[in-house]
Amino acid sequence: MDCAEVFLSVRTLVEYAFSSGSLEPGFRSGSAMAEGTRIHQHIQKQYKEGDRKEVYLKTEIPYEDLLFIIDGRCDGLLAGEDGTLIVEEIKSIAGPLDSTQEGREVHWAQALMYAYMITLEQELASIEVKLTYVLRGSDEQRSLYRKATREELAAFAADTVARYAPYAKLRIRHGALRDESIRSLTFPFPDYRQGQRHFAAAVYKTAAEGVNLFAQAPTGIGKTMSTLFPAVKALGEGIISGIFYLTAKTVTRFAAQEAVLLLVAGGLHLHAITLTAKEKACFREECGKEGCPFAEGYYDRVNAALLDMLEHETLMTQEIIAGYARRHEVCPFEFSLDAAYACDMVICDYNYIYDPRISLKRLPEERKKKTVLLVDEAHNLVDRGREMFSASLTKAPFLSLQRQYKTVNRKLGAASKAVNAFFIALRKSCSEDGEGQWAEYPEDLPLLLEAFAAEAELELLSPSSSLVALPDEEEDSLLDTYYAVQGMLRTLKTYDERYVTYAEVRRGDVFLKLFNLDPSHLLQQMAKGFRSQILFSATLSPMSYYRDMIGSAEEDYSLRVASPFHKEQWEVSVLPVSTRYHDRAYSLVPLSDTLRGMAAKKGNYLVFFPSYAYLQNVFEVFTDKYPEIMTLVQGSGMSEQAREEFLSSFRPDNPETLLGFAVLGGIFSEGVDLPGDRLNGVMIVGVGLPQVGLERNLLRGYFQSQGKNGFDYAYVYPGMCKVQQAGGRLIRSESDSGIIVLADDRFLHQPYADLLPEEWRDYLIRT
Repeated sequence: MDCAEVFLSVRTLVEYAFSSGSLEPGFRSGSAMAEGTRIHQHIQKQYKEGDRKEVYLKTEIPYEDLLFIIDGRCDGLLAGEDGTLIVEEIKSIAGPLDSTQEGREVHWAQALMYAYMITLEQELASIEVKLTYVLRGSDEQRSLYRKATREELAAFAADTVARYAPYAKLRIRHGALRDESIRSLTFPFPDYRQGQRHFAAAVYKTAAEGVNLFAQAPTGIGKTMSTLFPAVKALGEGIISGIFYLTAKTVTRFAAQEAVLLLVAGGLHLHAITLTAKEKACFREECGKEGCPFAEGYYDRVNAALLDMLEHETLMTQEIIAGYARRHEVCPFEFSLDAAYACDMVICDYNYIYDPRISLKRLPEERKKKTVLLVDEAHNLVDRGREMFSASLTKAPFLSLQRQYKTVNRKLGAASKAVNAFFIALRKSCSEDGEGQWAEYPEDLPLLLEAFAAEAELELLSPSSSLVALPDEEEDSLLDTYYAVQGMLRTLKTYDERYVTYAEVRRGDVFLKLFNLDPSHLLQQMAKGFRSQILFSATLSPMSYYRDMIGSAEEDYSLRVASPFHKEQWEVSVLPVSTRYHDRAYSLVPLSDTLRGMAAKKGNYLVFFPSYAYLQNVFEVFTDKYPEIMTLVQGSGMSEQAREEFLSSFRPDNPETLLGFAVLGGIFSEGVDLPGDRLNGVMIVGVGLPQVGLERNLLRGYFQSQGKNGFDYAYVYPGMCKVQQAGGRLIRSESDSGIIVLADDRFLHQPYADLLPEEWRDYLIRT
């Protein structure tokens, strides 16, 4: 009988087998990784001639019906004075060196595994093992030593793989069941919709070739299943080893879960998990504080929790994860992240892949090379990318920290004062109306922020910190400012010609922003290690704009899927009224009267406005003139429950007409599915242009300087994307029909008329 092969790094193996203790509460250093690299290099520079660093090692360890193939790089292989060999493992720590008198078991385990591999490779009877701890922020160090025979190391290695074996066997059993289920898996609907088979084939081909696909597919075609089904097939055939389904909004995450459940009902056996934001997942209001029972002893219990959940579940939603987390008393958020590394499919926000602050950093490069990214509603990635790669700071926190720490921590007080002084000078550069802008890299800022971050980190890490004398809100102020500074430092390292720096005086405070104008380069960098990106949306139009803004290579494919629906399903008209800001007062009555006409036939209707203020003005006129029509208004900052209640009001059996007032580009204009008679008509007020402002005008100027139409890039394309998304709520299936009213005279002219979907262009003009 052939042994099943298990490929593992030394670190992955020992961290699973020997990690113990608690999650670290509160502050975690943002510079730990960079500092760890510096410390390793500092010690390795002290090696003598003949000493070796970063030595690659590989070995095979059989265990029952498994063959473990293990590799890694030991930090140092040193020559002892008596000709013996010494294996060195270097670890950087934040706490005092006194806490490492015996060394952590997981650190010894890593060193001992390397020692075992060396004794096998060089046929040594014994070897010395050195574990070196270095205090971060200094060169203070302590080394611990052990001597071990080859027999002792062999017994240790056998025990280590035995600890990992139950998890390895579960993964192997699961993999066999998964692949068998995928081979027999059929498309979950009786037929493909028009264009759907072609779309699915393009997704499979793209994944097989390891390139990217930009796909515009109309609302209602079934984009989720069109991408998910071929990706699952590629998974079963070994073309890929993992799937990330990335979304911008919670509602599209639910759609992905429903698609997985549909495939599971058809026989699919797959480990899929949905990641939820920490503040929503945590059981306690103050996550990360001392004394959390789900954080204390987390690593002592997480392996059992993982085995339990992976053995019994396929689709792991927030509710399922919470259930297992409570049963095993582990932090639900950290548990979900640990489980994600073991799953075939992860459903999550864009942030987990593209945002450098949040991305899943433990994902091995080898796995990334065989993982496909399915990017839903990919038009959102443009503005989200800008948001992820931009950074901002204000003056007020530094003045506050300067005063708080002036006497209790003079160095931190001085570092805060220096940054505050930078902002004082910055205020003088702003114009009289409080607005300033320049395109130069802020040369003086990085050193000032690095000095502040170093002092803040020492204060936050110190067990005898002066924070004990400060109120909780002041501790939070330091922590929040530290993280904001780290974000700014991270962005300063990527700052190039695609950025602009600007400053404003806002309500007496000085605001500084490094504004990312073109996110395409950094989006490409963050996705670089993955096999393929399938970027799909109903509104990737014009395609050249989205390929530009998200970033594409020459070999990447573009696909436009024709609508499976007939023009007759839409009754489209244009109301040639001006909705420009200075004309809005004159539009209130015409809009109200047209809404009443649209809703003349009993049914459910939605109207989308470019702002809450405009919505409110029309709502007041409409309800005053037509009180007999039942209305519903989108509120600001609605909870998920309030959103669900709003949508559930659109029932096919409503006894009277319902008219919902909502915001264009808001939570109800995208990713919402109201099929059949749940929605009979939509009015879209305006062409969706973003509000005129400094940042939009900076974008306009930048793209104009790049030889493009700056106004279209900054205003028209993002605006018309919102229009198309809102109108896409109406026709969801071959049997749907309804009314679309486009309320703005600009829809009759270029470039807006050309950006309307093909099926909307046969419109009537209302008088």
